[in-house]
Amino acid sequence: MAKKRKGRAINGVLLLDKPYEMSSNNALQKVKRIYFAQKAGHTGALDPLATGMLPICLGEGTKFSQFLLDTDKTYEVTAKLGIRTTTSDADGEVVSEKEVNVSADELNKALDSFRGTTQQIPSMYSALKYQGQPLYKYAREGIEVPRESRDITVFNLELLRFEDDEVDLSIHVSKGTYIRTIVDDLGELLGCGAHVAHLRRSAVGNYPKNRMVTMEQLEALLAQAEADEVSPSTLLDPLLLPMTTACDGIPAVFVDDMSAHYLRHGNPVQTSNAPAEGMVQVFIGDNEVDGEFIGVGFIDDEGRVAPKRIVVTAN
Repeated sequence: MAKKRKGRAINGVLLLDKPYEMSSNNALQKVKRIYFAQKAGHTGALDPLATGMLPICLGEGTKFSQFLLDTDKTYEVTAKLGIRTTTSDADGEVVSEKEVNVSADELNKALDSFRGTTQQIPSMYSALKYQGQPLYKYAREGIEVPRESRDITVFNLELLRFEDDEVDLSIHVSKGTYIRTIVDDLGELLGCGAHVAHLRRSAVGNYPKNRMVTMEQLEALLAQAEADEVSPSTLLDPLLLPMTTACDGIPAVFVDDMSAHYLRHGNPVQTSNAPAEGMVQVFIGDNEVDGEFIGVGFIDDEGRVAPKRIVVTAN
């Protein structure tokens, strides 16, 4: 007999404003406890020293976290010129210190080289794995392992402030881009070294900034629910966004109840409104607003909608 999972079968996405010096996993576990959720998963870790948007998927929403991992992101970063560190951020040991003698023209010219599609070698202090172990574990032991360079795209790079030895930037990047590596490379290009002093993720995909919630706000709602003698879910659940928001940009197809039954049992179905290829969101009904979201499928070689991530329950 299968062991019953502890917690509520609550589905959705919470946009957490991750606090400073808290790991993404600790933030995830805390949100899971606050919501008393059966399942929870985050969508791309933020470093403990970074703050900002950390989408946390609850329940069946965890099945779609990969789509948020693959989306583009926007960061606001303060680069400290003149000091290079082992981790390329303020948490690392100082590798070198040099005098900063950089003009605004030199800075702008250097920033130009990062715009568009370029190659980047991932930082040793990243969660990428080599032979089953995260790179940062090797780095902490003083071991450097080979990493392949990969294409990244900087869609937008805006200079917000340049004052003395500090540079504030807004950077909109493709998935898998390491901001600490951009800052470290910028410092090397300028000849003085640099590291990340402050980092904040302001956007993941098209999620709105104004829907972010702090840990303090969640805890205050818990306390309010206790004081008002109401279920915490009445105050907490309205903060969740629908699971479908994790699939933003994926086209929708619509099926009837019979086709949904086949999809839920792992069988592909034919539908008249499917695109020629790629991933699709699947709804029962004839529109996204009133229809029931049952998951994500893909177009198979015969032009049918085949199941990929199907939800057990929806809310």
